[in-house]
Amino acid sequence: MADNETTKSNFIHNFIDEDLASGRYTEVYTRFPPEPNGYLHIGHAKSICLNFGTAQKYGGRCNLRYDDTNPVKEDTEYVDSIEEDIRWLGFKWDKQLWASGYFDKMYEAAISLIEQGKAFVCDLTADEIREYRGTLTEPGKESPYRNRSVEENLTLFQEMKEGKYKDGEKVLRAKIDMASPNINMRDPVIYRIAHATHHNTGDKWCIYPMYDFAHPIEDAIEGITHSICTLEFEDHRPLYDWVLNELGWWDPQPRQIEFARLNVTDTVMSKRFLKKMVDDGIVDGWDDPRMPTIAGLRRRGYTPESIRDFCERIGVAKANSTVDAALLDYCVREDLKSKVESRNVVFDPIKVVITNYPEDMTEEMEMENNREREDLGSRMVPFSRELLVDGEDFMEVPVKKYFRLFPGNEVRFKGAYFITCNEVIKNEDGSIKELHCTYDPETRSGSGFEGRKVKGTIHWVDAKTAVPVTVRDYKSLMMTDENGESVQRPDSVVTRTAYAEPLVKEAKPGERYQFFRHGYYIADSKLCTEDEKVFNRIVDLKSSFKIK
Repeated sequence: MADNETTKSNFIHNFIDEDLASGRYTEVYTRFPPEPNGYLHIGHAKSICLNFGTAQKYGGRCNLRYDDTNPVKEDTEYVDSIEEDIRWLGFKWDKQLWASGYFDKMYEAAISLIEQGKAFVCDLTADEIREYRGTLTEPGKESPYRNRSVEENLTLFQEMKEGKYKDGEKVLRAKIDMASPNINMRDPVIYRIAHATHHNTGDKWCIYPMYDFAHPIEDAIEGITHSICTLEFEDHRPLYDWVLNELGWWDPQPRQIEFARLNVTDTVMSKRFLKKMVDDGIVDGWDDPRMPTIAGLRRRGYTPESIRDFCERIGVAKANSTVDAALLDYCVREDLKSKVESRNVVFDPIKVVITNYPEDMTEEMEMENNREREDLGSRMVPFSRELLVDGEDFMEVPVKKYFRLFPGNEVRFKGAYFITCNEVIKNEDGSIKELHCTYDPETRSGSGFEGRKVKGTIHWVDAKTAVPVTVRDYKSLMMTDENGESVQRPDSVVTRTAYAEPLVKEAKPGERYQFFRHGYYIADSKLCTEDEKVFNRIVDLKSSFKIK
């Protein structure tokens, strides 16, 4: 994204405008804080565009900060993928930081709360803590360990740090209000024991801060002005503010603002669910083109421009809602239609023999690469006596208003001649072997022929030079069944062989084309080689979806 490209205004920007006007902050500093426990998906793309885009709008800064407070789930593979995704979307971070870099400061903060009598070491099990917490209509019950002395709590917390206790044997809890109507404020756990090697800090620590404790401290240390979170953190905001207020170490403090997370029809965006699909071999990796991950969308052929456009169009809302997946397809279709070159590719081929065309002659037909972009030029496509046409472009007994090829009908072969179907030759089993046709040499495209008109135009490839390619057509991994339940789609990918014009042999991994009348396709980044061409369908050419 260009430096001068800005996002549209939204309610978050209205809050920021107020904060700047009041003098609460003199700059805008945001952050994108992913947990490195999986690949980013389209929902994260919205957060990336919002956080980085907001910083750009106000001439501010945005950090990439890894929330690596849980040593069990994190992996450097995920770190690498996160950085690749952000760069691919067109953004740059101001600083790359790690939550683990603040562990010493967080430990110091915990000690401060204990010394103030605002935190205590609790021996209740996780189940007991849950039971003591109460319900939405009933207050919680105080832990029997809540009134330990400051000295005892300091000793126990030190022993936790030294590894004296097992995982789950003790926790450190904030001492707030067990009768609070907000359950998150009922003496939440802020530190737990986890005997696990951390990818950054090794075995230095065996106690780790909980996210709700770490998050405000991280933001405050970095000088973040606006901590933009998804809506599920709205009920956690009082705890966010409580931590900063009780510590009293930073002025001004960050402001947390929540927005609705992205939900897309027939799309699951749970990292846990997506990881299970990868681990169970249901998909061939996090970048499987059916996956809603940014890596999967990239391999599928979506462009960063189309994803940014999608995030811009859906806007930023305060209430959760579901976006039609067709909008994302619309955005990529709009982006690609004036960018990519067209190629003739035939599916379910039927052989056409032009019986009155010289057997030893081959012509080169000129075709435009993109009808909307003259600057993309044209290409030459071979044409000879034997051609291949799409199976759907012939009908032996045509239905009403069918204007393509059928016995006795004349059509234009795109960029070439008028062709008339005269005879259908069949195999012994009744299937079509080939069509015998004739051509009118006076009707060559570009010759200025102004005689009779034809209603149908179809594309073709030269049979002798046709290049076999593998095409993979995709649908969403999930679908809604008759009971309204989200279930896995059995036909999420269909693989078949098609036949392309010779230039397709030169396709490099990652190159996109419009396969004339079929859709937009990309040469697969992993499977497309010099000898074997594999294409993923990005999106159909047309859709009934309408922008509201």
